[in-house]
Amino acid sequence: MKGSIRERSPGRWAIILEQRDAATGKRKRKWHSFAGTKRQAQVECARLISEMKGGTYLEPSKTTVAQFLDRWLEHMTSQVSPKSHARYGELAKKNITPLLGAVVLTQLRPALISAAYSKALNEGRRDGKGGLSPQTVTHMHRVLKQAIGQAVKWELLNRNPVDAVDPPKAARGLMQTYDLDQTAELIEAMRPTRMFVPTLLAVLCGMRRGEVAALRWKNVDLVSGQLAILESAEQVGSKVRYKTPKSGKGRTLALSASLVEELRAHRLRQAEELLKVGVRLSDSTFVVAQADGTPLQPDTLTQDWFRKLAGTALPRIRFHDLRHAHATHLLANGIHPKVASERLGHSKIGITLDLYSHVLPGMEADAAERVDAALQLAINRRTKTVG
Repeated sequence: MKGSIRERSPGRWAIILEQRDAATGKRKRKWHSFAGTKRQAQVECARLISEMKGGTYLEPSKTTVAQFLDRWLEHMTSQVSPKSHARYGELAKKNITPLLGAVVLTQLRPALISAAYSKALNEGRRDGKGGLSPQTVTHMHRVLKQAIGQAVKWELLNRNPVDAVDPPKAARGLMQTYDLDQTAELIEAMRPTRMFVPTLLAVLCGMRRGEVAALRWKNVDLVSGQLAILESAEQVGSKVRYKTPKSGKGRTLALSASLVEELRAHRLRQAEELLKVGVRLSDSTFVVAQADGTPLQPDTLTQDWFRKLAGTALPRIRFHDLRHAHATHLLANGIHPKVASERLGHSKIGITLDLYSHVLPGMEADAAERVDAALQLAINRRTKTVG
């Protein structure tokens, strides 16, 4: 195995690597282009020879980052959910490719990636009105890191240059939700509308939007006062599929007496409404549905939520934030975080504690006062006994 360099033009070199095919004994040549001084070309030639001997050599390739991302996205079709795949595709094609797509994959370096992140933060918006948020650039970083990591697995690269780049720090925004008075106002405002039951399920059970849209009457037991969350509706474009909840497993929720009564009344109203269009309510009927019984799409639920909320004086928050309201009310009223975690369907209690840490200081102060009161009572009893 040997190598040589040949000057093509001032500062431009061809590096020729020679080795013999083990099977045929014929001599094979590998050509690399290099820009720099003669000494630098010699050093690069020596490095490539060392890689060939060590088994880490990669064939010269003109595959660009954009071309590789297309290949990677095709591979990921069977690896993630359609919704996640759509998000990966959006970040890859609309955010990463405009910045790094023309770079040859084997020439992707940490400095190029870091410069791309800076540009995205300053002028990354597609409408030309400023930069992307640190959170969006962080999502770009995660997708690029995963994609280039696959290039390493496929032996297209020796190492992942994204590992050497730190994403911008994304400050967590303040959680927006409603306090108890606002929640009561919301429930009464939504009572005359079709958003009433979805609102109750979110704010009194902590159900996610997709879980509300997928709930069927067969999973609601109004006798025992429980409902089972076994499915979640996931929408990508105009298509909706039903899958297991986000945590990967179902959960059972206890219902308050008032919610049971509201659901009984809703079931009766829904049955009467369906009979008008010749449809009989069954266990397979969706609890939250269109007037003809067809399921309500998650995106439609969101649109209805914002339309109805606009008719109130309440602050504008997302439908998902009603779930936060449920969690906050639980913790603020002394419910153990483990119970709150199970109702919310979090895979670990640490997620609950991290998300709702803003509620904990008040709980901690209350706990300290209770422990102090109990301790003082014990001290007073002991003093009286000794005296």
